[in-house]
Amino acid sequence: MVDEQVAPPEVVRIKNVRKAFIVRQDNSLKDRLVSFARHRQHRREYVALNEVSLSIKAGTTVGLLGVNGSGKSTLLKLIGGILTPDSGSVHTRGRLAALLELGAGFHPELSGRENVYLNAAILGLSRAETDERYDEIVRFSGIGEFIDNEVKFYSSGMYMRLAFAVAVHTDPDILLVDEVLAVGDEAFQRKCMDKIRSFQREGRTIILVSHSAGQISELCDTTFVLQDGAVAYEGDARGGLSALRDIMEGRRVGETLAEETAAGENAGAEGETTAPPITVTSIEMLDSDGRPSDVFLPGQPAVLRIHVNAAAPVGGWMTGFSIDNSTGQMVIASNTDLLESVLPPLDAGDHYMDFNIAALHLGPGEFFVNANASPTVDADTHVFWQGARFTIGGPEGNLGVAQADITVEAPALRGH
Repeated sequence: MVDEQVAPPEVVRIKNVRKAFIVRQDNSLKDRLVSFARHRQHRREYVALNEVSLSIKAGTTVGLLGVNGSGKSTLLKLIGGILTPDSGSVHTRGRLAALLELGAGFHPELSGRENVYLNAAILGLSRAETDERYDEIVRFSGIGEFIDNEVKFYSSGMYMRLAFAVAVHTDPDILLVDEVLAVGDEAFQRKCMDKIRSFQREGRTIILVSHSAGQISELCDTTFVLQDGAVAYEGDARGGLSALRDIMEGRRVGETLAEETAAGENAGAEGETTAPPITVTSIEMLDSDGRPSDVFLPGQPAVLRIHVNAAAPVGGWMTGFSIDNSTGQMVIASNTDLLESVLPPLDAGDHYMDFNIAALHLGPGEFFVNANASPTVDADTHVFWQGARFTIGGPEGNLGVAQADITVEAPALRGH
């Protein structure tokens, strides 16, 4: 008997969806009076989504990409049932938990404890089920001593901690995440990413909006790129990031990916593999004495060394780097073009160049280094993802990804 693999079921289906909003064109009473006097319309229709159709299979992690205003968040709210389409249909299957906006679903006058039960009920848990999970929800959020305070006094990070903790403990079949993981300290962001990875291993469906190329590359099986309220690209993460780059650079969507694919096909037709003119072969982090190191202190100087190989002599060329935290958020980036540094020509063979970082103003945590290189007269850029990693240690006097020298001074008493 032939063992046929059963295709995963469809858990989200969107067909011909259109969603528009009415927006004001005047920003003040004066503008409104002028519009009225001149018989001009002071409202207009803004089409956020126009005839969008897509489907998502169970167990996949999907990234929604696009520039600001492309319709990503609107689409996520339609999937989450927070908005309804003007036309078309949205169908979902299974229990759904959404992290769309900070504080969404929270009542500001209620305590954190009361909001846990309120949110859990909205997400489909009975009171008995919430009772069973309450201690773990509070433990995961890490805000135990503030749980009985009214949430109107919570910081944005505390909002996100509690909302995420409730959402992931409702056993959702589908988890929606809209950039909220950019809020909160680095340690809690790591905890969130670990939970998302555990959901992936359990076969749950995750749909996320993120501006982090690292997160998209690491997590997503499929991407949808939105442009002006329509789906401009559907495919894997590499193609989605290329399509987004095309949009941001004003190119036709798919042009970058088509060029890369054509180059590979041409190489195959010739019976050989054509490497990029310049390839990043490795990345090193060095201390101020030039010794390799993977542990630094906040504010310590460092040297970021990029090793490259030139397949043939190269005239003008450029290179750059980015440093991401453990959640894929870019915290530092630069390149020789931005620094107005003209690099000498390369002979064929191996070379390296250094970026001298005067001070790593980063908070405690783990960081990953990416690098790229390309000829200045050619768009063929080679990228080396996560070629090095390092840890910032030291006392945890700060929260967040940046580090600053902070002291406390007793206030002077008025009149003294």
